Amino acid sequence: MKKLSLRTRVLTGTIAATALAAGTFGAVSANAATPAAAPAAAVAKADAKNKNTMESTHLTIEAATKAAQATLDAAEKENQRVSVAVVDRNGNTLVTLRGDGAGPQSYEAAQKKAYTAVSWNAPTSELAKRLANAPTLKDIPGTLFLGGGAPVTAKGAPIAGIGVAGAPSGDLDEKFAQAGVATLGK
Repeated sequence: MKKLSLRTRVLTGTIAATALAAGTFGAVSANAATPAAAPAAAVAKADAKNKNTMESTHLTIEAATKAAQATLDAAEKENQRVSVAVVDRNGNTLVTLRGDGAGPQSYEAAQKKAYTAVSWNAPTSELAKRLANAPTLKDIPGTLFLGGGAPVTAKGAPIAGIGVAGAPSGDLDEKFAQAGVATLGK
């Protein structure tokens, strides 16, 4: 390895230090020069004017829990052991309740029924009837086209879904899901 002269080493060190200082100064300058974010009111006003955004209604955790408990209570009054799931507009699970003695398959089935109901804004019993004309609907991941799912709407738009599974029939599951939906209207 060739030994560098003192002059070359000092010059190389100075250049490296200068480059480092320039980079640090540039980063600090860039941060200082970043403009402040536009006030929220100005953004909202511009978006409302240009129709770039929209407002949507969401079910609160408190309301979802109330609906799930009302659903489970309706099933227990008829001595049915079910699981209940409430999902938001995007199909994300908000609340699940597995009743005492509910079968192990009921938990996942309830989630899928709730997801299916909110996705198509229709009770899953109605959607199951559509399979005759469109049998590939059942192939959509995360869905279950059996009675027991009910959509929750606000101003005609779906905001949540309630799914129930575990009763001897989809009709009973859906009856209990509708009890949960009805609780939200009170």
